Amino acid sequence: MSGGVQIIGLDEVIAKRNGSVDPSKFPGEIFELLSIPAFDSGHPEIIAGAEIGSTKQVVQEGDVLLSKIVPHIRRAWVVKPTTNYRLIASGEWIVFRDSRFDPGYLRHLLISEEFHRQFLQTVSGIGGSLMRARPAEVAKIKVPLAPKNEQRRIASILDKADSLRRKRQESMRLAETFLRAAYLDLAKRYSHRSPVESVLANIRNAARTGPFGSQLLVSEFTETGIPVLGIDNVVSNSFTWGARRFVSPEKYAELERYTVRPGDVMVTIMGTTGRVAIAPDDLPTCISTKHLCTLSLNQKKMRPSYLWACLRWDPEVRAQAKRESKGAIMEGWNMGIVKNLMVSEPPIEVQLKFEALLTQVEKFTMRASKAADETDAMIASLSSKYLSLPITV
Repeated sequence: MSGGVQIIGLDEVIAKRNGSVDPSKFPGEIFELLSIPAFDSGHPEIIAGAEIGSTKQVVQEGDVLLSKIVPHIRRAWVVKPTTNYRLIASGEWIVFRDSRFDPGYLRHLLISEEFHRQFLQTVSGIGGSLMRARPAEVAKIKVPLAPKNEQRRIASILDKADSLRRKRQESMRLAETFLRAAYLDLAKRYSHRSPVESVLANIRNAARTGPFGSQLLVSEFTETGIPVLGIDNVVSNSFTWGARRFVSPEKYAELERYTVRPGDVMVTIMGTTGRVAIAPDDLPTCISTKHLCTLSLNQKKMRPSYLWACLRWDPEVRAQAKRESKGAIMEGWNMGIVKNLMVSEPPIEVQLKFEALLTQVEKFTMRASKAADETDAMIASLSSKYLSLPITV
């Protein structure tokens, strides 16, 4: 960054007298509301005062908003009016207003790696949605204030990189949307359904979950040995290696019935339920935990890729699982629910065509994901280059 840079505290930048309004006192007035859900959807809510249940902050064009809730998610928003209605923002935002800052530059600063590291140190609360940053502590963070022309130049460079990242993320989203539409079309054309139980392999424990209780204690995990798979390996709906857990070969001999084989379909049944992944062909010997239901299929009846799509996207299957899980003794799914799910069962040659399509989409997605990772690394490098002056609390 060029010379003329000052280091200032955010206490100078946080809006102190931005005012508030109770929209319910103006039931017929239309407001432009910047809320956290609105940010996640990509555009403000255009909403009548009668539909807004609490007092809001008054904001103005050029303000920069920083979310203080769920702080590990980086949310910063430049206020750019899309209507002529009054601009208001929910109380979850910290509002920054300072004519010395280009709003785009300030937004990039507030989501930069160095700032975010400091920002997380201002957080209080017990995790999840209860965690929030404390504005009084955020105000103590010091940031670089470059000359205005330099700010605009930096913001322009980072905006272009950010746009590239969004395009690559959108391409991955569209690829999944295409695949989902292809599955739903097949399910509609081939309406015959069978319970999952009927397409399992003719082997012992073709559907299994566990080990339970004292069969496997946390204290029995080891540094090396036979991997133990859990929710984190399946939660993204594709198999990934998460935090590694192992059991000794001796312990594995006791739990061999819970072995996960290449091609098995794994479904999360506790915590985050209904996520599904296929065990890869190169999977080493592993066992699963009680948080997963593992299915070995008769692949002459049901291809793992087709069942994966059915469990993820079929509205009838999801509705059935929701109905039946409400009656479960414990919150979540169980093996009985999974085995009784009525899944679409087209002819195997149709399933194989879908599998070929899935393979092509996965290849595209892997290339797009790699490109997105490279873009993320580029953005991190650019942010470090242009926003790397000391930021201290």
